[in-house]
Amino acid sequence: MTEQSASTPDEPTAGAPAPTPGPRPGAPSPAALARKVAPRPTAAEPRAVRASDPSQWGRVDDSGAVFVRTAAGERQVGSWQAGTPEEGLAHFGLRFDDLVAEVTLLEARLESHPQDARKTRSSAEALAEQIPTAAAVGDLDALASRVTAIVERSVAVEAEARQRKDSERAGAIARKEALAVEAEEIGESSTQWKSAGDRLREILDEWKTIRGIDRKTDDALWKRFSKAREAFNRRRGSHFADLDRNRASVKRVKEELIERAEAISSSTDWNDTATAFRRLMDEWKAAGRAPRDADDALWKRFKAAQDTFFDARHAAAAERDAEFEDNATAKEALLAHYEGRINPATDLAGARSALRELQSRWEELGKVPRDKMGRLEGRIRAIEKAVSDAADTEWRRTDPEAKARAAQFWVRVEDYEAQAAKAEAAGKSGDAEKARAQAAQWKEWAEAAEKAVDTR
Repeated sequence: MTEQSASTPDEPTAGAPAPTPGPRPGAPSPAALARKVAPRPTAAEPRAVRASDPSQWGRVDDSGAVFVRTAAGERQVGSWQAGTPEEGLAHFGLRFDDLVAEVTLLEARLESHPQDARKTRSSAEALAEQIPTAAAVGDLDALASRVTAIVERSVAVEAEARQRKDSERAGAIARKEALAVEAEEIGESSTQWKSAGDRLREILDEWKTIRGIDRKTDDALWKRFSKAREAFNRRRGSHFADLDRNRASVKRVKEELIERAEAISSSTDWNDTATAFRRLMDEWKAAGRAPRDADDALWKRFKAAQDTFFDARHAAAAERDAEFEDNATAKEALLAHYEGRINPATDLAGARSALRELQSRWEELGKVPRDKMGRLEGRIRAIEKAVSDAADTEWRRTDPEAKARAAQFWVRVEDYEAQAAKAEAAGKSGDAEKARAQAAQWKEWAEAAEKAVDTR
């Protein structure tokens, strides 16, 4: 066996098993890729012994032939003529490392990309076919077991991924079904134009994020949602078109109300005109809204007519209140003047004359503020009552009928006294006693009647 050049130590001699293809020039080796995806050991986990320790799994004989030991026996994987046997084993050990890296990548890919389990299984099956003839030194049996485990595990992973995908697809369909139903309800009946329009936009945004539905089902659901949205837009457009037409009519109504308000704005019939303005305001509120660009301007005109009238009424009221205050001051002075002059107890005729003067001047002074009316009226009513009471007393005192009634009481007294004397003379002491008692009673009444007349 001829010696191989040291510059190409990885090429086996003629007749040796062909090595597995290595990575393309310039690309990272499978081992390097495996180091990127393989989990790093934690501080509590000791780093594993190098899986490709070639001294455990192979040898180089004196002729440079390289052998690997497997459960099936020892087989030659190549030859090494470019250096020491240790270097030869290390070279073929690196090739085993590349195979390990490929297996590690497949294991990692199976876990991280379960949806690609079928592709991973295909790659593992291809690698499983290469391992029995691989030009590498290492625990090929263990590596083959790992590849077999990947193939077997990929079947379960593929089933799980398919089940998960089906579940996600069913969830996505159910969610879009619910969104389509909600959109259809909005499209058919909602009149909350602003909030419903916002909700349809939210549904559309969520709709775009839902994936994983087959095209046929997704297209059917989209048609339902799109149809519902178009129905809502048609109803909303029709509503606002009607609203625009109605607002044009409202504009005409409000213009007519403004004309009526302006016509009465200069009236000084304060009560009736204020009532008329309140009715106009009720009509204004009932009319609704005119187009937005016109409604504010219409209101300003209507409000200006209102303000013209009510400002004038307020000014007139202020002037009237000032006049009433002057009247109250004059009545205060009038009362102070006559309260000292009117004394019916000493001069009833003079009191009556002064009261007539007071009442005449009182009426001429006019109205006073409402909050002072009761107090002032109370004072003049007290004077009027004092004069009236004095007049009544004087009339009762000089009433001839009252004097005649008192005289009749004395006549009855005399009659009963005569009866008593007659009965006593006849020896009828009982009848005499009764007659004297009757006379005494009528005497008390006669004295009371005289007293009442004298004190009136």
